[in-house]
Amino acid sequence: MMKITHLLRHALITITLTAVVGCAQPVAKIDRQALVSRHNPALNKIDWHSPFTLGNGQFAFTADVTGLQSLADDYYAKGTPLETKARWAWHSHPNPNHYKLKDTYVSYQAYSTEVDFPTNMDGDAGQWLRQNPHDLPLSRISLLYNNQPLTADKIGKIQQSLDLWQGELTSQYQIDGEPVELRSSVAQSTDSLGFNIHSALIDKAQLAVKFAFPRGYDLQVKNTPDLIWNAEAHHTSVVSQDAHSVVFKREVDDHQHWLKISWQGDASLNQLAPQQYVLTPAKGNNNLGVTVQFSQQPDGFNQYDYAQITADARQGWQNFWQSGAAIDFSGSRSAQAKELERRVILSQYLMAAQERADIPAQETGLTSSSWYGKFHTEMSWWHSAHWSLWQRGQYTQKVLDWYVAHLPVAQQTAKDRGLSGARWSKMVGPDGRESPGGNPLIIWNQPQPIDLAERLYQSTGDKKLLQRYAELVMQTADALSSMLVYQPQLNRYSLLPPIWIAQEHYDVTQSQNPSFELAYWRTALITAQKWRSRLGLQANPQWQQQIEKLAALPQKDGKYVAIETIPDTFDNIESRNDHPAMLALWGLLEDQRTDKQVMQNTLDAVLRDWDFATRIWGWDYPMIAMTATKLNRPQQAVDALLMDAHNNHYMVNGNCPQQKVGLPVYLPANGALLSAVAMMAMQQPESSTRGFPADGSWQVKTEGFTHANTQ
Repeated sequence: MMKITHLLRHALITITLTAVVGCAQPVAKIDRQALVSRHNPALNKIDWHSPFTLGNGQFAFTADVTGLQSLADDYYAKGTPLETKARWAWHSHPNPNHYKLKDTYVSYQAYSTEVDFPTNMDGDAGQWLRQNPHDLPLSRISLLYNNQPLTADKIGKIQQSLDLWQGELTSQYQIDGEPVELRSSVAQSTDSLGFNIHSALIDKAQLAVKFAFPRGYDLQVKNTPDLIWNAEAHHTSVVSQDAHSVVFKREVDDHQHWLKISWQGDASLNQLAPQQYVLTPAKGNNNLGVTVQFSQQPDGFNQYDYAQITADARQGWQNFWQSGAAIDFSGSRSAQAKELERRVILSQYLMAAQERADIPAQETGLTSSSWYGKFHTEMSWWHSAHWSLWQRGQYTQKVLDWYVAHLPVAQQTAKDRGLSGARWSKMVGPDGRESPGGNPLIIWNQPQPIDLAERLYQSTGDKKLLQRYAELVMQTADALSSMLVYQPQLNRYSLLPPIWIAQEHYDVTQSQNPSFELAYWRTALITAQKWRSRLGLQANPQWQQQIEKLAALPQKDGKYVAIETIPDTFDNIESRNDHPAMLALWGLLEDQRTDKQVMQNTLDAVLRDWDFATRIWGWDYPMIAMTATKLNRPQQAVDALLMDAHNNHYMVNGNCPQQKVGLPVYLPANGALLSAVAMMAMQQPESSTRGFPADGSWQVKTEGFTHANTQ
């Protein structure tokens, strides 16, 4: 295929700014500080499921009720880990056997030929390739009391609150009856933590701060592994020190990073044990201010004090909250409105604190490790679409830029499978290399770069985006096209086995024409044709033929079902305990072949008969809400978002844990919630309540939810 960048020089002749279509009525001005601040989360006792995370999108620090990580072992055992993480911190164990992906190949009949897929994950090669590279925890910072670890029974009269508008955590409590106040913030422009402790216990030399550096994670545990503290021979901390700061060079095998600990006032830092240090303040002062800066470079430090980090955090968070769109339900009489607004604000905070890095996020963000820190590309939409819908598309661009940078890897993967274009791997580290297992048979990740690029373009109308992501869209579409197989006896194109469909419990060798994937293929190819038109290129005739002759969306008894070859969705309860992905045809997507009455019947059947107690995930509820919204059923959409059901409970801190799979945080749920609410906010612009119930109990103010007119 001719390089698309060459074609663009001739196709992009003019740039025409498109008109932005807003709502028919003037948008009421929202007091954003009041909106955000009324949902500042607070605790007056230990809540093992609600530690508070401070972060800037690529670096984060999760704190317990002490404001640090003093009770980390208890939190890990009873609720949520307390970790310090950066998305740039990765590590690989040595590979003396030189394992390669081909060592895990299994042959399948695919695309009308024999194709090797790396699905053998049980051998030594498969396990090494799954586990490496993996994310690397940075540190644990905790209080010592009388030179001993602080324990929960010593802590009382807890009053802790997170100021979302300023990004500052205030933790007030008593230790053996003596008051302590600890304020902490994470800078938004650097990977730095600052905290200040005020207590008479400092003057009494009873409080100190411990810094401990782990070896890594227990990789025998896939989700939420504990930290490893032994194996000192495999990691080192080299120290250079002056009167008020220490710089560490951290080395874990071939990984290196640096951190600088600085303090204000008289204190001394001494080694307590291998990889453990204690900062002990001198008597005569009730305050201790500390900054901890992390860097990938030895000279990547600022002359920061606690006040400067606090100011940086405050400015960064206020800039974030004042950007993009907003929705305000104040004045509503509905109890649902208040709870939904809380979830929306906290979800925005969590996504901003943990998901703005150059390397796309894992499902547990920067709170804990899951799937060895790997990015799951089928979660791209749930992680990233909301940024564009809320007019913060610069963060969607980060994900799309990652795809662009990894096009060569995806093109090689496509070539290895006998395909054209770029085929995206499902479970990847920063290098983009595929992980063995069932992952390579998942395909609903393939259209997502096209979908995300289109939504970003729709949110801005910026013609420059066409040039920036044209090759990504075209190469991805080429792979989609080459994965379709023509069946001459039926005069149609089909998605044939092996496929691990979005609803992950069907036999991969029997999975033909899953409904969600068919709709995603069609809408993605139509979108790619639109991009060609916008770029002044002719439609691709092969794509067009496939669009017109794609297999029909499978249905049975007047309802859409998950898959053509096993249409038992509403006959077999075991087929109703995972994602009801057939609803996405008219919700997440808008496949114009969708019969609205059939979709109405399908939605009714899902709400009535689905097994919500078994394996459904946190993003499924917003997906249901999207379909209800597109069918003009606003109350059902709200009810779905707030359903009191498995994996849909939002903690005080906004986390939506997926308990049965051991995930204390599941950010695709938060991202999906934000996307669903944005879609509701953009429904029925002539209505004062938009896509929310018009029963008189809701008052809805929106700001910034707009579409660009980009045909």
